Amino acid sequence: MTKRYAEVIGDPIAHSKSPLIHNFWLGKLGIDGDYRANQVAPDGLEHYFSQRREDPAWSGCNVTIPHKIAALEHVDDPGGVRDSIGAINTVARGPDGALFGTNTDAAGFLGPILDMPLDGAPVILIGSGGAANAILFALAQVGAGPVTMLARNALKAAALLARFGLKGDVKALDAALPPAALLINASPLGMKGQEPLQLDLSPLPDDAIVYDIVYAPLETALLRAARARGLETVDGLEMLVGQAALAFELFFDVPPPEGHDEELRAKLVQ
Repeated sequence: MTKRYAEVIGDPIAHSKSPLIHNFWLGKLGIDGDYRANQVAPDGLEHYFSQRREDPAWSGCNVTIPHKIAALEHVDDPGGVRDSIGAINTVARGPDGALFGTNTDAAGFLGPILDMPLDGAPVILIGSGGAANAILFALAQVGAGPVTMLARNALKAAALLARFGLKGDVKALDAALPPAALLINASPLGMKGQEPLQLDLSPLPDDAIVYDIVYAPLETALLRAARARGLETVDGLEMLVGQAALAFELFFDVPPPEGHDEELRAKLVQ
């Protein structure tokens, strides 16, 4: 019998820690399966899904930069993710074998900050891509705002605020920061191989939280600057593992094993 597998697709993809996470869980559960990384260029996305649709051993994939929006064009959308979030990070097979897209990023993002009083809290969000869609959706669900977006494409960012019914404004990436309770980097800036993210964090109050969804490197320049100021931080592994847990169950029909979080994190930071 062919081994069941899932994978993560993106461009670039070598930095991804998703294979380590999923294969760690598969090993703990004794499941004869596999999880891989697959570099797929934007012009290869249609061919990729066409091939995988015909592969009975393929259980699904996680979707990362730059495909979170474009992937919607190649799979079914029974949950209405196109209208609610506008981006997907997971593709799985339904009971009928059809491929459907969903988004586990929103829940994965909120997990580490569920205890934070976000209702009416001012937020700064950097980036306007697929990850930003899921984060804005999550922020709207908990009543956060106003939201100040720092983005290269001001029109796109403003449209996202309007889409999710969030009050706020849009500034250039190099604009001075307003005071905020939560600052989130949802862009690739600061990721290995990408441009650095350089911000003056002095306008943030002493009780602000700085959340960087980048996890390669884990210790980003943004998080170092925040810690130097004595601010509380959340690194990209928290969201990565949270969204992965939801996707794992879709791929392999069982939830991840419990009680191994510290062991997994130790492997991820090596």
